[in-house]
Amino acid sequence: MRRALAAALLATAVAAGALGPSAARAAAPAAGHVCEPHFREPQLRGVELNRIDGTRHALAWHAEPGIAVSEFFALEVAVCAAEGQPVPRTLRVDASMPEHQHGMNYRASVRPRGPGRFVAEGLLFHMPGRWQLRFEINVGAQAEVLTADVIVR
Repeated sequence: MRRALAAALLATAVAAGALGPSAARAAAPAAGHVCEPHFREPQLRGVELNRIDGTRHALAWHAEPGIAVSEFFALEVAVCAAEGQPVPRTLRVDASMPEHQHGMNYRASVRPRGPGRFVAEGLLFHMPGRWQLRFEINVGAQAEVLTADVIVR
């Protein structure tokens, strides 16, 4: 199922113009997935998407304007549900430094941008090192948590 989720998310990103034509040949759309065009075409043209595959969802994210120490950034996030899974209603985004046992000094605000699309704003990594982004995908009473490590220099 993870391979099918990844293929569906990649196909959606290709269709939205986020990835080049070589990526289009690499993955065909997977049937049975609820994938909307998640990103605005001009914003992500030529930008690499960061992908996370979960059990019930796949997630792609992109930092804008990029991640640097002590500079605010936002995340464009797309969530693709597996067949039979509902489209997420809400998303929470947080980050921490596991080795230092602390989180960010600011709380991200997340707002929906359409079905399966979200933008998280107000993120700031105040020191260099390994940060772990935490995405909590909410679909009613169920939640799935996906994480991604980010090295900030």
